Amino acid sequence: MKPIAIFQHEADTPPGYFATWLAQEGLPYTVVRLDAGDPVPQRAAVFAGLCFMGGAMSVNDQLAFIEPECALIRAADAAGVPVIGHCLGGQLIAKALGAPVVRHTLKEIGWQPLYPSDPALAQEWLGPEVPERLETFQWHGDTFALPPGARNFLSSPLCANQAYVIDRGTYAHLGMQFHCEMTPELVRDWSRSGAEEIALERQAGRAAGVQAPAEICRNVEQRAAQLNRWAARLYARWVRGLKG
Repeated sequence: MKPIAIFQHEADTPPGYFATWLAQEGLPYTVVRLDAGDPVPQRAAVFAGLCFMGGAMSVNDQLAFIEPECALIRAADAAGVPVIGHCLGGQLIAKALGAPVVRHTLKEIGWQPLYPSDPALAQEWLGPEVPERLETFQWHGDTFALPPGARNFLSSPLCANQAYVIDRGTYAHLGMQFHCEMTPELVRDWSRSGAEEIALERQAGRAAGVQAPAEICRNVEQRAAQLNRWAARLYARWVRGLKG
C-alpha cells in the first residue's frame, strides 16, 4: 500500500496520536518535516492520503511552503486522494479549496466543548452514540469558512466551524479546527511553551476561551485518552477512502 504523507510544520507539532493510530492499524506513513527543510512533494497520487498537522503560523503568512501545500491539496482532490487536516491543516484545506481563513475575534486555547451541528453527519464520523457535548483540545487564533461542498458537523460556542467534510463519494476530505492528535506529553509541552501567550490573552481580557496552564494540565491523562478515542473514530472513517 502507498504511504500516507504527514506534513509537520514545527518541531513541537508532531503527528502525535495520529501516527500512533496508523502504526496500530498497520498503515504505512512518511513524515514530511517542513520545519526541517523537507520540500513539499509535487505529486499527490504517489500517496494513499495526505495529513496536515498544526502550527503557530497562519495560512495567510508568506511562507515558502504554504502555496505548494495548497497546490498539493488541490492535486490530491483532483486525483482522488483523501486529505485530513488538524487545526492549521484544516485551514490549509479550506484555503486550498476556495474558502477564506481569517483572524478570529477570540482565541481558543485549552479544553473546550464541541456540539454536533449536523447530528447525522456527526454520527457517520463519530458513531451512533455521539454525545451532545464532546471535550476537545484547542489552540488557534484563526478560523476557516467552509469550502464549496463542505458540511460542518461540530461547533463550539466561540467558533462555529470546527469539523467539516467534503464528500467525494469514494473518499472524503476532513478538516478540523481542533487538535484530536494530542497526547498528554504534547498538552504539557504546549502549556509550558505557550504560557506567555496564555498570560497575555488573559491579562488583555480575552480569557473567554483561554484556559490557564494548570487547568489545561488537569486530569490530562484521562482527557487525552477520551480525546484519542474520538480521534480513532474520525481516523477510521477517513481511511476508508485511502487510495491504492
